[in-house]
Amino acid sequence: MIAIKVLGSGCPNCVKLGDIVREAVVELDVEATIQKVTNPAEMVQYPILATPGLVINEQLKSAGRIPKKAEVIKWLRAVMD
Repeated sequence: MIAIKVLGSGCPNCVKLGDIVREAVVELDVEATIQKVTNPAEMVQYPILATPGLVINEQLKSAGRIPKKAEVIKWLRAVMD
């Protein structure tokens, strides 16, 4: 099971990142938990300066931008192997 966290306040960019992550998980047909982290005290555990942030299996993959779905799929495939 892949653990995914979307870090952000719930802004439109954070929502868009969550949508992209869900699409990627469905496309790959993988088991994953997707958690929205909106609490700033939890977000500071990761080295991000801007949201949205994406964490996969406790590794920060992106921050301050919305990655393309192809990037998210690549990151997910890497942890599936």
